Amino acid sequence: MNQTLKTTGSISAVVLAMTLSACEPGEPPVAPDPAAQDVYFERLSLLCDKAYPGQLVSDQEADADMIGQPMIMHVANCDQNEIQIPFHIANADGTWNRSRTWIITRTDDGLRLKHRHRHEDGTLDAVSNYGGDTGSEGTAERQEYPVDNESIMLFKQEGLDQSITNTWAVEISPPGKQEARFSYELRRPDTAGGRFFRVEFDLSNPIEPPPPPWGD
Repeated sequence: MNQTLKTTGSISAVVLAMTLSACEPGEPPVAPDPAAQDVYFERLSLLCDKAYPGQLVSDQEADADMIGQPMIMHVANCDQNEIQIPFHIANADGTWNRSRTWIITRTDDGLRLKHRHRHEDGTLDAVSNYGGDTGSEGTAERQEYPVDNESIMLFKQEGLDQSITNTWAVEISPPGKQEARFSYELRRPDTAGGRFFRVEFDLSNPIEPPPPPWGD
């Protein structure tokens, strides 16, 4: 009888210990790392209402009139799903071309880059609203946007068949660091003319925002 009591007591002690252990708070759950595209979009959002100087860093003959010309990017309009970035380029005569705006939007599947082009009177250019969607997760620093079907149809319609293999990229390093940069890039395979265009902006040097782009 005493042995039975001892055995029962031992079992009860084990059960009690397990119960107390279960009641003790465990390690807090580890939060998953944020998705690369969320970090990327957040970095862009941190630049809202700010403008930065830049320059052409590629050297193709097609862009000869832009070499050495001052450039400005202005993160002018932001909300939770869309960021608009007017791109201003100085002309040789001292005037400015304010026709271009880059638009980055969240989609159900990733991110989208579109280009809006306007004339000085505010009307849309015949070649406008072209771009593409991300095809992969990318990184927090670089996202690539292969040309979409809508843009391919537009390029063919406007006689720009060489552009149907375009891939655009936008890069942003962590803001706040001395070497922080924002870059915009266009690449086209050698088989389609070998296009390469790249501009870079110094995020460590904010400047006075420029006038709004044409049409705004």
